[in-house]
Amino acid sequence: MIPTSEFRRGLRIELEREPYIIVEFQHVKPGKGGAFVRTKLKSLLSGYVIDRTFRSGEKVERPDLEQKKLQFLYREDDLYHFMDMKTYEQLTLNADQVADRANFLADNLEVGALFYRGRAIGIDVPLFVELEVIVAEPGLRGDTASASTKPATLSTGVVVQVPLFISVGDKLKIDTRTGSYIERVK
Repeated sequence: MIPTSEFRRGLRIELEREPYIIVEFQHVKPGKGGAFVRTKLKSLLSGYVIDRTFRSGEKVERPDLEQKKLQFLYREDDLYHFMDMKTYEQLTLNADQVADRANFLADNLEVGALFYRGRAIGIDVPLFVELEVIVAEPGLRGDTASASTKPATLSTGVVVQVPLFISVGDKLKIDTRTGSYIERVK
């Protein structure tokens, strides 16, 4: 059990048989009455955000969550196939479970997977990935007076804005949180 005094951003709790993560919290001690904690909780299953108020000293359940290392194998339509790095078992997740992280899934990429009661509910990709440029228009010679960018399509199909000197075949370091170009990799 987790008391409200231990609430912090990123803490995972269970309410009404569903796992949530605390997005925001505020301890409030009014002049009259008892203290309470006001929170914003995001469901780890559905992604919905709810507001919830707890009395000070109230306790909530700790969810049955497990982290595992998986390796991305391949994509087939809306299904993504992974392999458990310890047991070599294969696991298939659908597009909803992978969500926008699919833009950064390169072959053999190691990802973290979150399991709730033995069922996979989502994945976490590394903060930075290296992807190859497969489509990029040539930059105009001499057009370097300002920090100009152009769109480039990467090996996973995602389109990012890159500097004009980037060409087809270059490997780029991409920030998966923002989907932005960081640097060219040698």
